[in-house]
Amino acid sequence: MSQKRRSNDVGGVSERGESRSRAVDCETVLAALEDPDCRALLEATAEEALTAGELIERCGVPRSTTYRKLERLTEAGLLEESIRISPDGKHANEYRRTFDDVTISLDDCGSATVGLSSMGASPGAAD
Repeated sequence: MSQKRRSNDVGGVSERGESRSRAVDCETVLAALEDPDCRALLEATAEEALTAGELIERCGVPRSTTYRKLERLTEAGLLEESIRISPDGKHANEYRRTFDDVTISLDDCGSATVGLSSMGASPGAAD
């Protein structure tokens, strides 16, 4: 029996306090969470947004691997990319985790659903 994979919504709160959601691909999210380098990058970005250089330093993941994993995590909707503005004009991309919890559900037919939830404001929301 083949297992059907479905997507689910990512819930959160926008800067204005509005609920936000977007579809995520179950297989893509689970594959990213299975990868130890991806998990290390997600752990490092849980509390603050970090640049690729900062992530390379903190996680000890090789530079080329870090960039590939960041792209994978961003495409999966697990990281959010934004620009860090620097007074010296050397702006950099920074990454922040988009969720607090992952929930995996299986229905009676064997279909899997992945849910990502965030307890606070959306990443990058003004303080």
